[in-house]
Amino acid sequence: MTLLANTLTLPCGAVTPNRIAKAAMTEGLATPAGLPTPELERLYGLWSDGGAGMLLSGNIQVDRDHLERPGNVIIDSPPSPEMQSALARWAAAATRNGNHFWAQISHAGRQTQKNINPHPKAPSAVKLGLPGGQFGQPVALTIDEIEDIVRRFGVCAAAVKKAGFTGVQVHAAHGYLLSQFLSPRSNQRTDSYGGSLENRARALLDCVAAVRKAVGTGFPVAVKLNSADFQKGGFAFSESLQVAEWLQAAGVDLIEISGGTYEQPKLLGIAGIEDEEPQAVAQSTQLREAYFVDFALAMQAKVTIPLMVTGGFRQRAAMEQALASGSADLIGLGRPMCVLTDAPNQLLAGLTELPRYENNLSLFPRWLSFLGNLKALRAIAGFATQYWYYSQIDALGRSGKADPDLSVFAATKQTMALQKKLTAK
Repeated sequence: MTLLANTLTLPCGAVTPNRIAKAAMTEGLATPAGLPTPELERLYGLWSDGGAGMLLSGNIQVDRDHLERPGNVIIDSPPSPEMQSALARWAAAATRNGNHFWAQISHAGRQTQKNINPHPKAPSAVKLGLPGGQFGQPVALTIDEIEDIVRRFGVCAAAVKKAGFTGVQVHAAHGYLLSQFLSPRSNQRTDSYGGSLENRARALLDCVAAVRKAVGTGFPVAVKLNSADFQKGGFAFSESLQVAEWLQAAGVDLIEISGGTYEQPKLLGIAGIEDEEPQAVAQSTQLREAYFVDFALAMQAKVTIPLMVTGGFRQRAAMEQALASGSADLIGLGRPMCVLTDAPNQLLAGLTELPRYENNLSLFPRWLSFLGNLKALRAIAGFATQYWYYSQIDALGRSGKADPDLSVFAATKQTMALQKKLTAK
């Protein structure tokens, strides 16, 4: 029997049916007001039927003025009866196969697009360094505003638990607000939330405490944490190790290891706008497939908390090696499940390798090669490729079927048109 079929018992006592998780991916399928829709129910019903032991939602935002993209689900106050009912229907569809369904709770901070908020709140007034003018000049948060955000994380956690979600994940990676607090590059505060790592981690640990208080002791609480930002002057792996120890002491049940920001999108496997900052982590003999497996292996030497590794896994042998070596306790799958919604069932039944849908984008990489070393353009092109996956998720939610023959150009056009519609006043 494959190691992927083993159960996982978390510190809180909850048990996942197997070691495969559907990783969080932005859906963009909520109403403009942030309510879950029948499309989200259809999408997560398909993924539940697909056999993963745990599904993670995309960003559920705690502030409607700070969305990751239009179409996010929003819980920024105690839910109305309409919202609570919509959340309950979503949770019921997403758990219909007996799997876990965890809410990823987030605040985008300075990574809020200008068409949503031209002056988003952030730890410091440090603008996102991306070309194209999509992101505005942020405004530094006051301490009262930080404390209000912490409160909102607790409100959101209580709401999803009441709705039937079986766990929560606090998003502190990929350059969103709590990740911005951790990075000395984006956090230039001189008060109790800036400077030392202990201060920069305060907002995250306060949010974890608020979430734990809201859901109680027997409910899974996870954190998505960057192994590093991979940027000069950013959050480094040595700091990530220390934060992981603090999270373990705070009673977190699982840490998902990831990395990068919008400026350095390591998770997407594409070039950032600057050279990648190397990190002091030893290379293991693991199969060179998953992006963050070596970081997870090094982290296991510091903490006993279960770790989830997401990003790059396609071969079942690489997944099993990560589990057998102890570098991962849970395997996260993202992009493959945008088309092959039953990828977990197929792996458990003996499939040796998942399809690599990047091959469907053959025209785009050929065009991309002409860009050479123009990293800013390569970064923009990489995000356009990401729109292809957005379109697959959209198609699954609206029709129940993916569209792998869709071109990346058509996908980009569709995604931009939908975002414009969702932000129309």
